[in-house]
Amino acid sequence: MASSANEPDVDFNFSPEDDLEHLIEDYSHLAPPSEGELLQGHVVKVTSQEVIVDVGLKLEGVVPIEQLRAPDGSVTVKAGDTIDVMVDRHGPQPEGYVLLSFSKASRLRIWDTLERAMREQLLVSGRVTERTKGGLMVDVGVMAFMPGSQVDVRPSHDVDQFVGQDIPVKVLKINRRRGNVVVSRKMAIEEDLKARKSQALETLAEGSVVAGVVKNLTDYGAFVDLGGIDGLLHVSDMSHGRVNHPQEVVAVGQEITVKVLKFDRDKERISLGLRQLTPDPWESLPDRYPQGSRVIGRVMSITDYGAFVEIEAGVEGLIHISEMTWSRRMKHPSKVVKVGDQVEAVVLEVKSRDRRVSLGIKQLEADPWTTVAERYSIGSVVEGRVRKLADFGAFLEIEEGVDGLVHVSDLSWTKHVKHPSEMLKKGQVMQAVILNIDAPNRRLSLGVKQLQPDAWESFFRSHEIGDLVRGRVCRAAQFGVFVELAPGVEALCHKSEIPPMPSQESAESPLPIGDEYDFKIIKMNEAEKKIGLSLRAVAEEEERTRLEDYQRQAAAATMTIEEAMSLRGKGER
Repeated sequence: MASSANEPDVDFNFSPEDDLEHLIEDYSHLAPPSEGELLQGHVVKVTSQEVIVDVGLKLEGVVPIEQLRAPDGSVTVKAGDTIDVMVDRHGPQPEGYVLLSFSKASRLRIWDTLERAMREQLLVSGRVTERTKGGLMVDVGVMAFMPGSQVDVRPSHDVDQFVGQDIPVKVLKINRRRGNVVVSRKMAIEEDLKARKSQALETLAEGSVVAGVVKNLTDYGAFVDLGGIDGLLHVSDMSHGRVNHPQEVVAVGQEITVKVLKFDRDKERISLGLRQLTPDPWESLPDRYPQGSRVIGRVMSITDYGAFVEIEAGVEGLIHISEMTWSRRMKHPSKVVKVGDQVEAVVLEVKSRDRRVSLGIKQLEADPWTTVAERYSIGSVVEGRVRKLADFGAFLEIEEGVDGLVHVSDLSWTKHVKHPSEMLKKGQVMQAVILNIDAPNRRLSLGVKQLQPDAWESFFRSHEIGDLVRGRVCRAAQFGVFVELAPGVEALCHKSEIPPMPSQESAESPLPIGDEYDFKIIKMNEAEKKIGLSLRAVAEEEERTRLEDYQRQAAAATMTIEEAMSLRGKGER
């Protein structure tokens, strides 16, 4: 029997051994599609209400136009486009057409894509729509949940910043039946970092110049992302000058060009430098700032020992406290300069190798010591303030920058001064006599006792050996006693010059302390300021005087008797 024109040309002569499944596959395209089956069709026509699609069936299909509109209302397809659709048996069936669903087909395709992405660890693009409890909601075609721990490689405390952003993610879990998807941005970043890191490790080398982005700052430097691997830019390699904190030079997120100083490929440690890309200003410094030249700079910092002044970018000089003023009474540099001040200074010394510049401010004014010998003379009386007390004397500032020393031996003619604090106080204003001027060595010798006559000198001028003097026993010694003859003038009466005194035989002192006696001067040495006294000589002198008086009295008495006898003889005759 011949087949009709509309019937397929089928050969019914097949053996039982023919593969039944093969026959079914050959004619499967003639069977109507089942619901839920994904079909691919071509857009035939677009109307205001629908899109007509040819999916290879006897009837064309219809997709509601709303399923193919963009958010702005425009239609996303045109005639000739190929789209995925699915037979939809649940909606009202249009007459002469098959109802198709583009939305269901898209969702099915999305789930398939997500499952494949999870299976093959592929990246998926998603848009963060909102923050939710424990994480974020991400639109990857379907709504997916991203836990907070999967947002970034480091703990993120501000996840709201990602809302509205398009981000790459990896699919961690899928439950199509429940419609649940869990994604991770952290895994996507880690994979990207791993790839970039591998590439960076292959291209990095010591001495190479690379670009990077400042990742974060610490007190000791900045970590720079070189493309998957971080390098440390130490604070000492940021600038030729002083850098107190990295934030003075770089900022997080800033793109910078750095030089690779050291690269340990095994430990993946990279040391970077920024100042190495610019010429070192210290190399030509001695030529640009010769000794004695004047500079203007800004005070950057102040310490107990001086102030650091920036004279140009990357170059700081130190004004030592001793170079701030000719005076020595300044306690702290902050009394002269403050941070931020613009100051003028004189270059004293430049050491490029040590990266040191010594500056001075006091050199801007004349050194008062250069005219000291012209303005003062030996023997003149000056007035000054006690600036400092030392074991050996006191320093008096007689003018700004000029100090003189009053040695402890020049404080008193008579008193034995062990420490200047016995007579002077710091800050005390007093007068002194200039004893010596040594301007080249910046030394001025002063004396206080020279303001008064020397008691010893006066005593030696008014006394000589053999004189009788009155004195008070002030102290005792093993070899005798010391006697005060005048304020500040003491003499020694050796024990051999003290006659035995029964009342003092058992006493520690040959003479009672505090008693006054008459002594005879038996020795005088003006150079050594020594006077020897004798109590014995006074006693012997008194004894001789008494004996002479007795003898005179006795002689006078004898003459009187003889005269009486003579008168008596004359009377008898």
